[in-house]
Amino acid sequence: MKDAVIKYLEEHRDQQLESLCTFLSIPSISTDQKYQQNVSEAAHFVKQYLEQIGFEQIELQDTVGHPVVYGEWLGAGEGAPTVLVYGHYDVQPADPLELWDSDPFKPTVKAGRLYARGASDDKGQTFMHLAVFEAFLKTEGKLPLNVKVCIEGEEEIGSEHLYELLEQKKEQYRADFAIISDSGMVANDQPTILYGLKGFTGLEFTVSGPDNDLHSGLYGGAVKNPLMALAHILSTMKDENEVVQVKHFYDQIEPLSDEERQLIADVPAENYVSSIGIPETVSELGYTAAEHTMGRPTLEVNGMFGGYQGEGTKTIIPSYATAKLTCRLVPGQNPVDIQNYLIDHINQHTPKGVRVSIKKEPLSAKAYKVDPNHPLIKQAAKSYQIGFNKEAVFVRMGGSIPVVEWLDSIFNIPIVLLGFGTPDDRLHSPNESFPLNNYDRGILTLVDFYRSVLS
Repeated sequence: MKDAVIKYLEEHRDQQLESLCTFLSIPSISTDQKYQQNVSEAAHFVKQYLEQIGFEQIELQDTVGHPVVYGEWLGAGEGAPTVLVYGHYDVQPADPLELWDSDPFKPTVKAGRLYARGASDDKGQTFMHLAVFEAFLKTEGKLPLNVKVCIEGEEEIGSEHLYELLEQKKEQYRADFAIISDSGMVANDQPTILYGLKGFTGLEFTVSGPDNDLHSGLYGGAVKNPLMALAHILSTMKDENEVVQVKHFYDQIEPLSDEERQLIADVPAENYVSSIGIPETVSELGYTAAEHTMGRPTLEVNGMFGGYQGEGTKTIIPSYATAKLTCRLVPGQNPVDIQNYLIDHINQHTPKGVRVSIKKEPLSAKAYKVDPNHPLIKQAAKSYQIGFNKEAVFVRMGGSIPVVEWLDSIFNIPIVLLGFGTPDDRLHSPNESFPLNNYDRGILTLVDFYRSVLS
């Protein structure tokens, strides 16, 4: 006899996908004030859906920015574990609209994929949890464990007000572990356990020279060129082997263990040369490209500008030049310390004849890592195999999700990153989509995981 929860999900698949499409049709673009009403509409959609499926306490919690939806179902009792499920209902802007094959806020299914802004990041993946909770509550009248949900509306703009809210309502949100589906898999058919994320920090610095642009013939040879000075400073930050030369940058990092290097080696490798069109890969001396991306810190120049940018030649010495830097951090590195090390390095290597002003990146986060042998992580791998009929690989990701580090620091609980996105989802780009077979397989994974946590 077919499992009642699975049967419900199969029989109500079209109905649930219709609800998801309603959710996706709301242009909840958090970065643009003109969509503020739509962001509020998306929050109310989540609140009403939680009410409809049978959660016991639901709140729309106001922040200085966009609201957070809190919901709980604690009917499993004090002896059962409590999970905190995090997701976000806000989305990136859809621009440039002319590059979309269909309206980004009129969900469309083509070739087995659901196309819409937010289909993968993160409305689709968040909704999968709600669909599973609905199935349990409608068939068994209960959930396998106690559940709290935190679904916010500012993730795409840095979750600016979430940390303060979690601190203020620490007891309300307290749980035994957290689960987040806001990530992806290394390949379309390869379930992936994400057991670590890099931290993040950065800064912007401007090199200033004369008060205004100068005629290069009249002043060249007497005035230090800010663009040349900027290039000099940047050139001192890394050597030809991709080793960062900023003093103390590597002092506190947690080294890659032999076990982790083997886990990384077991991951199907992306062919960067063909996939992104580069002539060859480069990585830190002594590490593969995958090891550097997943488990070693990086320093990158994200942008630099100054001087004349138009067509042809303009013979000037520019008055200023600016560079934007970011670092992806690994366990042991403190974002504030890294910013200070960068500032010291810039000041020490600034040539004569120019001045430097520095602006710190206000949103930083520490790296996060959970033991890949933790029972919850092992169970997630088993559930992935149930859903996808394939063994999971274990990876650390070069990206950063600040809320992960915040949940770790506030609650000191393990966090299961159980994502179902694929490399073809085109997050933040035109034609974002989510494969419906991953929706179906992901739901099977979640049903098994929630059921198995108690075993």
